[in-house]
Amino acid sequence: MTRVAVLGAGSWGTTFAAVIADAGTDVVLWARREEVAREIRTAHTNRAYLGDLELNPRITATADPAEALAGAEVVVVAVPAQSLRANLGAWMPLIADDAILVSLMKGIEVDTGLRMSEVIAEVSGRGREHIAIVSGPNLAKEIAARQPTATVVASACAGTAERIAALTANSYFRPYTNTDVVGVELGGAIKNVIALAVGMCDGQGLGDNSKASVITRGLAETSRLAVDMGAELHTLSGLAGLGDLVATCASPLSRNRSFGRLLGEGLTLEEAAARTKQTAEGVKSASAVLELGRSRGVDLPITQAVVAVLAGHLRVDELAGLLLARKRKTEGPAQ
Repeated sequence: MTRVAVLGAGSWGTTFAAVIADAGTDVVLWARREEVAREIRTAHTNRAYLGDLELNPRITATADPAEALAGAEVVVVAVPAQSLRANLGAWMPLIADDAILVSLMKGIEVDTGLRMSEVIAEVSGRGREHIAIVSGPNLAKEIAARQPTATVVASACAGTAERIAALTANSYFRPYTNTDVVGVELGGAIKNVIALAVGMCDGQGLGDNSKASVITRGLAETSRLAVDMGAELHTLSGLAGLGDLVATCASPLSRNRSFGRLLGEGLTLEEAAARTKQTAEGVKSASAVLELGRSRGVDLPITQAVVAVLAGHLRVDELAGLLLARKRKTEGPAQ
C-alpha cells in the first residue's frame, strides 16, 4: 500500500488527508503544533479548523516532520503559499528521491512570480513527472462533511496525475486528470483575487448583478493571462477555472470572499486579518498576479483595482465605479 504524508494540518490539509483515508489508504499528517497532532491521534478531530467532524482513524498525526516523511511515497504539501519555499527547503533532506510531491496550494510566490509547482521544482530539483497539483471547487468544510465534489489533479505526466487521482477517488470525491498544469494553477491562484473583489462588493451591499459581473469578467481576466502563459482555454471553463471561481466567490466558507467582505464593510487589512484568523491567499498573491500581467502586457483591471484597495490607494467604495468607468468594448473570447 502507498505510504502518504500530508504536511500541514490546517483545514484543507486535514480534509485532504481524510479524503485519502476514506479512499482506503493510511495517512500520516504533520501538524506544526504537538497539541493539534495529539488531538488528531487520540480524538480523531481537528476542532480548530473542522469543528467536531470526526476524522477517519486511518489518519495518524505527528509534529515531527521526520516521522511523517519516513518512507513516504507521496508527499502532499498544504502550507501557506508564501511559506512553501522555506518549508520545503527544510523538508527536502527527509523526502525520498522517488516520492511524488503534491501541491494543494493556490497562490503565486510574491518575490519571484512563480507558480507553486515551479517553486517545488526549483527547491526540490525534481522533474515534472514527480510533481502534481490538486485544484478545483474544494471548500474544505463541505468536503470534510463528505458532501459530493469534483476536483482536478494536474501533472505534466499523465501517469502521475492518474496515480494521485486513484489515491483520492472515493464515494464523495471525484478527481479528474489534466496535463495543463499552467491553466490549473493560474485558475486556482487568480480566483482568490477575484473573490476578494466579489467580497468587497458584497460587503458594500451590492446585489447579485454586480457580483455576477465581477465573476464573469474575472473569468475573462484569468483566461487572458493563463492563455498568454501557455494554458489551454478549455481548462479555464472547467473545474479548476470556472468551478473554483464560482465556489470561492459565492460561498461564505471562502476565506478570500469573507476577507473581501470585511474590507467592504469598512474594516482595515489588519482588522480583517484578525477577524478571519486564517490565510486568505489572494491578499498576498494579488500583487504577484498583477506583476505577471504587467510583465506580459496583459490587462488585469479587477486585479489592479484589488491591489490598489489593499495598498490603500483606492477606497473600497470606489472599486465598482472604477471598473464600470473603463472604456467600452466588444465581449468576445478571453476579451
